[in-house]
Amino acid sequence: MAKVQGLDRLKRKLTQSIPQRAKAVTRQAMEKSAEEIVKSMRQLVPVKTGRLRDSIGWTWGDAPEGAVVVGSSAPVGAGTMKITIYAGIRGNNNYDQGFYVRFIEFGTQAMAAQPFFFPAYRLNKKRSANRIKRAIRKGVKEAMQG
Repeated sequence: MAKVQGLDRLKRKLTQSIPQRAKAVTRQAMEKSAEEIVKSMRQLVPVKTGRLRDSIGWTWGDAPEGAVVVGSSAPVGAGTMKITIYAGIRGNNNYDQGFYVRFIEFGTQAMAAQPFFFPAYRLNKKRSANRIKRAIRKGVKEAMQG
């Protein structure tokens, strides 16, 4: 029986090079997308004191203590790549500054809704998904050529 030439090299690429490169470029694309969504949210949020606007951010993994999670990506891979977008963090005096995030986004009986999260998310959703797909394709191609 004849042995296939280059099979070991192909196996190494499929199990090592491609996943490592794809993960690296996916991570960069996810960070850029999170930055864009946060920037859009900060532009859309109504500003009274600026505390809510300044508390909007993103992080890898779970949100900081006291923050209200306004969005989270599904864990990618083995659950190591999860971005969480949050607003409102616990202040120096342990006063939760972000409890009113939902009131502003959805409104109350006494106050009209002033949405900022979902419009920013919808605005960037397709662009973010396409950026991540392109990054993965690029990472696979680079790994196969190298």
